[in-house]
Amino acid sequence: MEYRRLGASGLRVPVLSLGAGTFGGQGPLFGAWGRVDVEEARRLVDICLDAGVTLFDTADVYSGGASEEVLGGAIKGRRDQVILSTKASLPVGDGPNDAGSSRFRLIEACEQALRRLGTDHIDVFQLHAFDAGTPIEEVLSTLDELVRAGKLRYVGVSNFSGWQLMKSLAVAEKYGYPRYISHQVYYSLVGRDYEWELMPLGLDQGVGALVWSPLGWGRLTGKVRRGRPLPAGSRLHDTAQFGPPVRDEQLFDIVDVLSEIAEETGKAVPQVAINWLLRRPTVSSVILGARNEEQLRQNLGAVGWTLTAAQAAKLEAASATTAPYPYYPYERQEGFAQLNPPVSALLPTP
Repeated sequence: MEYRRLGASGLRVPVLSLGAGTFGGQGPLFGAWGRVDVEEARRLVDICLDAGVTLFDTADVYSGGASEEVLGGAIKGRRDQVILSTKASLPVGDGPNDAGSSRFRLIEACEQALRRLGTDHIDVFQLHAFDAGTPIEEVLSTLDELVRAGKLRYVGVSNFSGWQLMKSLAVAEKYGYPRYISHQVYYSLVGRDYEWELMPLGLDQGVGALVWSPLGWGRLTGKVRRGRPLPAGSRLHDTAQFGPPVRDEQLFDIVDVLSEIAEETGKAVPQVAINWLLRRPTVSSVILGARNEEQLRQNLGAVGWTLTAAQAAKLEAASATTAPYPYYPYERQEGFAQLNPPVSALLPTP
């Protein structure tokens, strides 16, 4: 297993990590993802640790806290072997203070997460969404107190826009508060919007990407094909409306290329899709989801080998989209590109 620094911090994380969204399995969304109990979760953690995967990610909103509880049970007795990441800010109830990143909410969320995870500290605590109603100074000063108290080791964010993240980093620098070291983001061959603004920001500011849904909400497993109905067991039947939008024709073009490269390499389609992500700038770790041992073992096969430059170029051509304004002039016009290199200049040279 390869390990990389998480952003500009000194924390080293495995390039593959396990997301606990399938743990607990409560509610229409998370129940469709999976219903992993403590016994099965313990087995998945065993497999991960044997493979060198030490980072486990969850959130208080996953199955109403049940995901944190199951993960806590699965790591019991071996807390020193794992890196725990959890998230808070999204609504966990109907009360006036059950959502957001206020001092009240963050302190309560931290205490509840510590209890459910059965630990005295959280290694990476991330804001699940930007809270426009709470001053950034209040958010960061609260996180600073929790870090100083030893309850949090590092802090990060998830699903922020570029200006939200940059303003937060500026406030942290101004007052000496902890800087966000990670950004948990959606990034896949069928969803490359991360590259336009957040990737350059991450490179410039030392913020590492923890990638969620690397298989495009289950669309890059190789089971979703052109001209075929969705497989009977696909979670897309119940959860497609919750996931990122896709353009079907491009999706099928990408899957065709993935299948071609899978045959060339002797790897599975998901392994190829994940391996491609591991080549991308700023990516510190790709978060895997797994309902069972078989899925987990297959996805762990995404490391230990690498795509050729030609194979990567084929995938990039099939998945390329036109950047939105104001980014596309820098890709299309030489005068713009002379002043500010385009996003493509940040990417590995084929």
